[in-house]
Amino acid sequence: MEILVRAYETQDCSAILDIINDAILHSTALYDYNPRTLENQLAIFDDKLKKGFPILVATLNGQLIGFGFYSEFRFREAYKFTVEHSVYAHKKAIGIGVGKVLLTELIKVAKQQELHTMIGVIDSENTNSIAFHKKYGFEEVGFIKESGYKFNRWLHSVIVQKML
Repeated sequence: MEILVRAYETQDCSAILDIINDAILHSTALYDYNPRTLENQLAIFDDKLKKGFPILVATLNGQLIGFGFYSEFRFREAYKFTVEHSVYAHKKAIGIGVGKVLLTELIKVAKQQELHTMIGVIDSENTNSIAFHKKYGFEEVGFIKESGYKFNRWLHSVIVQKML
């Protein structure tokens, strides 16, 4: 049982959409309210790829079980060496190492691209994700109170950072 990581291909987008939309509808991992369409997700990924950012997928026995990417942290030129990342696993694949292989590979690619730092923005209730990031060298560097509103309540964001 080996989890393989490879570059995203357009045909992966339907499986990715299942993961993303489940997170949108049932968690605070994403602060979106509405499920994404295939066209919308394809456009989001196309924009990232055009800017030279990686999108990686994790597979197990030929099935897509997770994905990760990074892109610009902010849109000012001086931030060009800082990226914000996201890693998602299918709910049935959590705990088997999907996040580990994706995050490890994203960090490796970011170093190859001579980036300086990687940021993550995590909902404060997602203590598993915060602990996961700390395990891979990220530090908590910020806390933004009531930065999002979802499921009829205010949510707080934890900012984590890893120097590359």
